[in-house]
Amino acid sequence: MDLGNLRRGQSRIVLYSHDTLGFGHLRRNLMLAARLKQMSPEPDILLISGTSEAGAFDLPAGVDLLTLPAYAKQSCGGYVPRRLSMDVRELRDLRAGVIRAALKRLRPDLLVVDNVPMGALGELGPALRWLARMGKGRRVLGMRDVLDERRAVRDQWTRDRNVEAINAFYTDVWVYGDPTIHDPVAEYGLAEAIRQKVSHTGYLLRPAPALQSAQGGRPYALCTVGGGSDGAALCMAFLTAPLPPGLRGVVVTGSQLDTAARAPLEAAAAARPEMEVRRFVPDLMPLMAGAERVVMMGGYNTVCEALRLGRSALVVPRVRPRREQLVRAERFAELGLLDMLHPDRMSAAAIGEWLASPAKRPEPERLATDGLDRIEALASAALANGPRALLSA
Repeated sequence: MDLGNLRRGQSRIVLYSHDTLGFGHLRRNLMLAARLKQMSPEPDILLISGTSEAGAFDLPAGVDLLTLPAYAKQSCGGYVPRRLSMDVRELRDLRAGVIRAALKRLRPDLLVVDNVPMGALGELGPALRWLARMGKGRRVLGMRDVLDERRAVRDQWTRDRNVEAINAFYTDVWVYGDPTIHDPVAEYGLAEAIRQKVSHTGYLLRPAPALQSAQGGRPYALCTVGGGSDGAALCMAFLTAPLPPGLRGVVVTGSQLDTAARAPLEAAAAARPEMEVRRFVPDLMPLMAGAERVVMMGGYNTVCEALRLGRSALVVPRVRPRREQLVRAERFAELGLLDMLHPDRMSAAAIGEWLASPAKRPEPERLATDGLDRIEALASAALANGPRALLSA
């Protein structure tokens, strides 16, 4: 291994996300990367992402990116190659080999894996086994507040042997949430198995950005559906909903929306001059900051951003193939932090009625929202044993 270009003593952090549906995992790791680059001494950080759109996002200064060939997630929850003409097992082996090679070369002091202990289809297995044999660095599983309904999680974790994977390969588990709202470790019956490894961080809320205006400069309501692969119905309901006088509508469809599904949305927007459609916005938060109202699906990052900004939000959660968004929306609605509309009751009229109702500003102070501060402290502690050992190949 040629060590001539390595900065001696420079800590190395790798953030992995499998990214098979939407951008939530990648966006969360981008947020972590930006905060971890503020540590002193400043670490080197590599993002490993499974979505081809990763390069369209603004990378934090000094952070690099390795993009894997993509999976697509089917409505049944299974995976297929998104673009390559190969068997999904071949694609898994290709991605697994790339990940192992990158980690073997980089030899990170800290690896943070988002949400899936063994990666999509177990693709992290070869890399994790190699890192465990080397015995170097900390290996962290980062879990969002809600994974799915209790039975579904227990069935999947039993089938995938996730507890065994955590105990075999991970030194720490960071839970990105407030345990008084929803504690996945207790909720899913994992407390006794992994209790000693768990730290609850609080919710990860980015700093509020400068406002960004929609075209026309008039007040607007925003509709966002994440990556967009299953967001066409919500977009159409918003585009055809009655708007209060003086309010415009802005829809971000997401780049993963099927081309055939996009055409009727653009036609609906063209028929209403008060509506605007955007395909992809790398950083949605400035646009959300300028909105009067937000209609959205219930992904972790989008909900946290609405809370940070104090936006009046209506969540229409995804309920298939996972009910994660439904569980989160129900818990937050019970606390008065947002309004929820079940997708089975979604209609243009229902959305129009909500837009015309009095706005409710959430009070995120009721939650533990210092997650990024806590993450930086945990990462600093993980790296506190001194500079990275430079190993021979």
